[in-house]
Amino acid sequence: MKLTVLGYLGGFPAHHDGTSSYLLTSDHFNLLIDCGSGALLSLENQLNPLELDAVILSHYHADHIADVGVLQYYWQLHEQRPNRAVLPIYGFDHDASHFDQLSWPNSSEGRPYNPNQVLKLGPFDISFLKTQHPVEAYAMRIVERSTDKVLVFTADTRYFSDLVSFSQGADGLMTDTNFAATNNGVMWHMTSTQSGQLARDAQAKQLLLTHLPADQNLTQQILVEAKQAAGDNVKVTLAKSDLIMNF
Repeated sequence: MKLTVLGYLGGFPAHHDGTSSYLLTSDHFNLLIDCGSGALLSLENQLNPLELDAVILSHYHADHIADVGVLQYYWQLHEQRPNRAVLPIYGFDHDASHFDQLSWPNSSEGRPYNPNQVLKLGPFDISFLKTQHPVEAYAMRIVERSTDKVLVFTADTRYFSDLVSFSQGADGLMTDTNFAATNNGVMWHMTSTQSGQLARDAQAKQLLLTHLPADQNLTQQILVEAKQAAGDNVKVTLAKSDLIMNF
């Protein structure tokens, strides 16, 4: 199972880096997790977007879906698109106005996932946990069936205790880490120390800090603080464009 970071910033793109989007591959199956601003350009550096097998969306905030429309145009208009092929885009259908936009003629088909059931998608089994965010959003626990390797993506959320059991024993844990430890006030994203402690409590093997702020000095502070909280048994990595991690 290989994870490639296409975009990792929260809110808006900066310094030529995009917002949340990740390519997960296994057994020649290409799954795009979220599709934020700049995702299509970054994806083209990795593979032909027509080689995607599916897209799955954690929620419908713009920094996670901004490039869905241009990806749909790519599939609709590109001269190399296989005849009658459409791209499955998975999302929850409780928000009908957003879900309906996942289907586009001769391009894509919106497919609902049930957050209370395991989604079997290619080589993966995906389970969901509703997060604590201003809009409906879901963390994902992705199991590669052939190896039992586990990747957990918290999506956007503030810290809450259910994340520990959901992330337990993960080979890779991607956390929404938008704040340094000193941040005060109401938070809908996690701090550096919360992400590190989550990885430690869940006994995750690797922690990838993502959904980062645009301030690069602040992200270095976040990295130091997360490492301190995670302890010596967790490898902690700061997300960056084109980063590849194998599990």
